[in-house]
Amino acid sequence: MTDATLTTARYDESSIQVLKGLEPVRQRPGMYTRTNNPLHMLQEVIDNAADEALAGHARQIDVTCHADGSVSVQDDGRGIPVGPHPQERVPVIELVFTRLHAGGKFSKDGAAAYAFSGGLHGVGVSVTNALATRLEVTVWRDGAEWHMVFADGAVVQALKKGASVPRKRTGTRVRVWPDARFFDQGKVPLGELEHVLRSKAVLLDGCRVSLACEKTGQQREWHYAGGLPAYLAEELAGSTLLVPLFEGAHFVGADDEHHALGEGAHWAVAWSEEGPVVRESYVNLIATPAGGTHESGLREGLFSAVRSFAEMHGLVPKGLRLLPEDVFARASFVLSAKVLDPQFQGQIKERLNSRDAVRLVGGILRNALELWLHAHVEHGRKIAELAIGQARTRVRATRKVEKRKGSGVAVLPGKLTDCESSDASRTEIFLVEGDSAGGSAKMGRDKEFQAILPLRGKILNAWEVERDRLFANHEIHDISVAIGVDPHGPMDQADLSGLRYRRICILSDADVDGAHIQVLLLTLFLRHFPQLIKTGHVYVARPPLYRVDVPAAGKRPARKLYCLDQAELDVLQEKLRGEGLREGGWRISRFKGLGEMNAEQLWDTTLNPDTRRLVQVRHGPDGREASARMFDMLMARGESARRRSWLEEKGNLADVDV
Repeated sequence: MTDATLTTARYDESSIQVLKGLEPVRQRPGMYTRTNNPLHMLQEVIDNAADEALAGHARQIDVTCHADGSVSVQDDGRGIPVGPHPQERVPVIELVFTRLHAGGKFSKDGAAAYAFSGGLHGVGVSVTNALATRLEVTVWRDGAEWHMVFADGAVVQALKKGASVPRKRTGTRVRVWPDARFFDQGKVPLGELEHVLRSKAVLLDGCRVSLACEKTGQQREWHYAGGLPAYLAEELAGSTLLVPLFEGAHFVGADDEHHALGEGAHWAVAWSEEGPVVRESYVNLIATPAGGTHESGLREGLFSAVRSFAEMHGLVPKGLRLLPEDVFARASFVLSAKVLDPQFQGQIKERLNSRDAVRLVGGILRNALELWLHAHVEHGRKIAELAIGQARTRVRATRKVEKRKGSGVAVLPGKLTDCESSDASRTEIFLVEGDSAGGSAKMGRDKEFQAILPLRGKILNAWEVERDRLFANHEIHDISVAIGVDPHGPMDQADLSGLRYRRICILSDADVDGAHIQVLLLTLFLRHFPQLIKTGHVYVARPPLYRVDVPAAGKRPARKLYCLDQAELDVLQEKLRGEGLREGGWRISRFKGLGEMNAEQLWDTTLNPDTRRLVQVRHGPDGREASARMFDMLMARGESARRRSWLEEKGNLADVDV
């Protein structure tokens, strides 16, 4: 590469781009929606109709798949407001479809339009509009029909008032033509769409949901008078249930000091000895296929109640310890939680991260199930015996693993704080930056299954180190011995039978130095322990950089919220302003490092499986070879010229914490 080539890449003030309007969505659609097909962007429209039903203003939702590839969603709710916004001076309907972080679901005071809703990220249907070649909106409101048209996210036909209609007729119809350029496949999977719509009918008491397909002429309608139990029973058709369905609902009253009025859960749970299990969860009608804190609360509630029942009746054999997975292994459930201010992981809302939801749902389920078990003792005995059988199977499997280890195991590092369990299917180790953070992690961990190995400073760049020289480095030696796997190459038949932990988690500060330590450890695993990455055992923990203390206001109790970075902090502050909090009414603390967190904070944000953010390390779509090429450019001593060129080309994309 010549010097002339290097000078062509310019990085100055003019290199900085400011994306406006919907451009961030169109340039990085994967940050806002799933891009394998258009279903998720259509769910934003469906969820808005469902929120109207949840608020008690809609009784019918109709979805039509048109012959030209477009999809329309119509409800009989209140209709999107069409008047001018008091501050923005443009029609509200235009703001909703063209402005990120604009919506009617931020405010939670007594006069709010939506007390509970799933659309709380403020992007919603603006993302749908951004990723559509055309979008048409029709609103029936205040005795008139209104119409507006968008193309590629921009207004092409301004809001226009049409014919008069009876004042009782209200609602919204949105017709979307998804832009195939943004998706792996342009067609909406009808089977998945049917599942989404059927679940809405289950969760919306008394609401009718229909789906029509113009090409096939087929039409379906769902209306579940039996609610969650009827739905779960239908999903489990053919399976023999151990006991009758356990179903119930409970919502918080005004006298609760820890949760907001109306928060709570509705559930149906079934246990079966064999066959598939069904597990579906929702928050304010938003499906959460990746689970989250509400599912963790359900699991903890079920476990606590069953364990308490089994111990009270003397059913647990001496020396056998029940674990949550023993009770949960054969449990099927449908859970619908109502959370006033849900915090999701990412824009696509697949996982709930609201920490209070664990205590909310767990407390409700435990109390309800304890009453149910003591009222139906025979049912309780059957569930307890099923859990005890699962525990015995788990213990037998653990003993087999221990026998395979045999003798001759290397002496574990002295600074390793190991966990109590030897069940490698559930244990995890955290490779922690520094002794200070290691001390907090040791105090904050769950010693039953979490081990801590503190690392002293930045470890060796192992990219060009020969395998037989690796153990000259004390830190790398300790890592290898602690995890129970020897260094190996990508083509070697690595022996992973001695692996002592299911998850190997890199835990470093949320700053530039911490990122450097992450890269050095990832370099070590990619180069000398590649099978651990291939089999999905390596993870990166993501501790927060900021803590935001929000005082109690109205129905809301005081909150402690955490943000990974400045971008999340900006979004959270904008949301707090939308809730009506005065500027500066909340307090922001910045963690300089993990050592500044006390044990409770580190557990709550980074170690607790129910509330942490843990990213599995995987190769990109081009496989290990592409990863190796990138690391060779970044870590090899002889690649300084390529690194310089890459930095000049990509420097404007860096998010540098100075």
